[in-house]
Amino acid sequence: MSVIELEAPADVRPRSRPQPARTWGKAWQRWLSPVAVLAIWQIASSTGLLPPRLLAAPATIAATAANLIETGILPTAVGVSLQRVLLGFAAGAAAGILLALVAGLSRPGENAVDPLMQMLRALPFFGLIPLFILWFGIGETPKVLLVALAVAFPLYLNTFAGIRGVDGKLAEVAHTLKLGRAALIRHIVLPGALPQTLVGLRQSLGVAWLALIVAEQVNATAGLGYMINDAREFLRTDVIVVGLLVYSALGLLTDSLVRLLERRALSWRRGFLG
Repeated sequence: MSVIELEAPADVRPRSRPQPARTWGKAWQRWLSPVAVLAIWQIASSTGLLPPRLLAAPATIAATAANLIETGILPTAVGVSLQRVLLGFAAGAAAGILLALVAGLSRPGENAVDPLMQMLRALPFFGLIPLFILWFGIGETPKVLLVALAVAFPLYLNTFAGIRGVDGKLAEVAHTLKLGRAALIRHIVLPGALPQTLVGLRQSLGVAWLALIVAEQVNATAGLGYMINDAREFLRTDVIVVGLLVYSALGLLTDSLVRLLERRALSWRRGFLG
């Protein structure tokens, strides 16, 4: 018996997956505009078009940064500010997530917590500084609490939205499995709200560094905010820019850490996201 070989139609033949375009060779193009800005900035400073009292030259800023590192001023300031941010973030994150659980899991809890949070969220930070000084003095406490207050709101809002966005069918499954309240929260509510909570975590870390700048106005004797304020008194624009660049670098670093945590915690979504 002869074997007849059937040829698959052209439209159903298996096709090889298209290979992703290699874009690493063009990555250098993203650096063209920053390098061009630095070159124009340096030329304007060298020719006198941009006076040093308005903005120091890039070369001067680099030399100032190296000097601050060698003398230990910059590492000490970074350490003090980082400690304030970590303490404030820990307190604010715990409060924000706890309040989101209270408000998200019941209507009475929402009625008790959400109006107060929305009212506090609208308060300006600079308006709170005099009250915090009267209540907590001029030590580290008001600085840490200002950061904690700023951190709590993004985490509260995103975690609350994540809890309310959990599929109701999952709660029915939990009821069918006769899961208790604690097991329901642990196995269904928290995992379901985790993606939104991680979004709030990223937002909170960014807000924490912004709040730190305000917090370090409260009679600070150390930290990046103190360094910038001291430089402002002497019109040291080079030191001011160094401090701002460090703030930016620390914000980028903490955001990268959260993104790494997000990739690990939400690894089950990789197949969907591609």
